[in-house]
Amino acid sequence: MEIKDGNLGRIVAIANQKGGVGKTTTAINLAASLALAEKDILIIDADPQGNSSSGLGIDRNNLKTTLYDVFVGRAGMEEVITGTEVEKLSIVPSSIDLLAVEVELVDRPEREAVLTEALRPIADRFEYIIVDCPPSLGLLTLNALVAANSVLVPVQCEYYALEGLGLLSRTINLVKDSYNPSLQIEGILLTMFDSRNSLSRQVAQEVKKHFGDVVYSTVIPRNVTLSEAPGFGKPVMLYDARSRGAQSYFQLAKEILSEGRTR
Repeated sequence: MEIKDGNLGRIVAIANQKGGVGKTTTAINLAASLALAEKDILIIDADPQGNSSSGLGIDRNNLKTTLYDVFVGRAGMEEVITGTEVEKLSIVPSSIDLLAVEVELVDRPEREAVLTEALRPIADRFEYIIVDCPPSLGLLTLNALVAANSVLVPVQCEYYALEGLGLLSRTINLVKDSYNPSLQIEGILLTMFDSRNSLSRQVAQEVKKHFGDVVYSTVIPRNVTLSEAPGFGKPVMLYDARSRGAQSYFQLAKEILSEGRTR
C-alpha cells in the first residue's frame, strides 16, 4: 500500500498526538522554506481544525472541495489542490467536515489506505508532500502514517515531552508491523525552546540522550513572530524573514536538504 517509486515525492507526516507542540507551525514554515529553495511542495491539511489552510491565507468559507471530499470519494486529489502566495507551494485544504471521516469510512475496506491511493496520481508532481496531522492517533493520522515515507515529530520542550514521544514511537512501530514496513522517523524537532529556561534545556538534553542522531540540530525557539504570522495568513518568512522564527525554519530546511534525511 505504500508509495515507494523513487520518482515520486517524499511523503513526510508531521505528527504528535499532543496538541500545541508546533505541528502546524512546522508544516507551514518548513513547507514554505523548502518552496523558497525552489522545491515543488504540497501540504496536505489533515487536521479538521484547518489551521494550515488558514495559516496560508486560504478562505475556508469559500472552498468548493477539501480533503474531506477526497476521503469520501467525491473528488480526486488533483481537483482539491490549491495554490498559495508562495510560488512553489500548494495545499490540499481542510474543513471541519473531516471530523466525520471516521464514521463515514467505518465499513470501507482498507480505510487506512485511502490517502495512499489518493496521492498516487499526483505524487510525481512534488518533491515533498507534507501531511499536517491532527493531534490524535485516529484514522486521519493512521492514513498519513500508512502513506508516508517518514514521520517528523515536533516536540515542545516541556515536562511530558518524553512520555508523548514514547506513545508515538509505539504507534509508529504498530503501523510498521501492520501496514507500512518502511516507515521511519524523519527526525525529532525541538520546538518552543527557551534557552533561559532550565526545563527547556533539561528536556532538550533528555530527548537528545534518548534519541541521539534522530534529533535535528536545528531547534525552533519560542518566538512571538511565529505566533503572529498565521493571523495574517502567511508563513513567517513572508511576514518577517529576519525574525528568529523564520531563520530557524530556513535552517531546518537547509538541514533536511543537505542531509537528505532518509533515516
